Amino acid sequence: MNDEATLRAALAAAAHEAVREGLNRGASGNLSVRLDDGFLVTPSGLPGATLQPAQMVFVGLDGEARGGRRPSSEWRIHLDIYVARPEVRAVVHAHSPHAVSLACLRRTIPPFHYMVAAAGGRDIRCADYATFGTQALSDAVLTALDGRRACLMANHGQVAVGADLAAALALALEVEDLCAQFWRASLIGEPVLLDDAEMDVVLERFRDYGQRGSAPPESSGTEG
Repeated sequence: MNDEATLRAALAAAAHEAVREGLNRGASGNLSVRLDDGFLVTPSGLPGATLQPAQMVFVGLDGEARGGRRPSSEWRIHLDIYVARPEVRAVVHAHSPHAVSLACLRRTIPPFHYMVAAAGGRDIRCADYATFGTQALSDAVLTALDGRRACLMANHGQVAVGADLAAALALALEVEDLCAQFWRASLIGEPVLLDDAEMDVVLERFRDYGQRGSAPPESSGTEG
């Protein structure tokens, strides 16, 4: 188990990477990593590109933040995921542009490409809308994540979870790419969808994809 100092540094580095990769800009979005008795989450209102390890905020499983900084306004989402999903050790919430665009249409991403299975199911759901920072929004996200590792958030963005920060970030990037691809394909026509039987085959092959943070079978991880 990594110690808190190591995880603080890793979380700050992940926040920087999320900005470099275009998942977030300015102070948008938030990331967290689990600790034994709670989690570390990025602070409220500070640009992700400049965050430092000491600025990460500890939140206990009782929902109480410790230290002088305020946690991200979406700390409830992170807390509720960690309580409900013991296998999850990192959460990335992003306002990436293509995910936001489709979330504003409240679109579920259907199985237009086999890599949709990387999120854990036959589709990527869009959580119902609720005001940011509320328990209602956290409840909606948990519902959309049932049996999944990622979802969109209506009129808001996306959430991806993983066994560590690298896996959660990789999945958030994959979801953003899938949103961009689905958006482009839909401009030309109606994408042809893979059927349930094929998606079941893909899901079986991906059954631990995202849990180990590695590429799917016979894939470089850069396809799709």
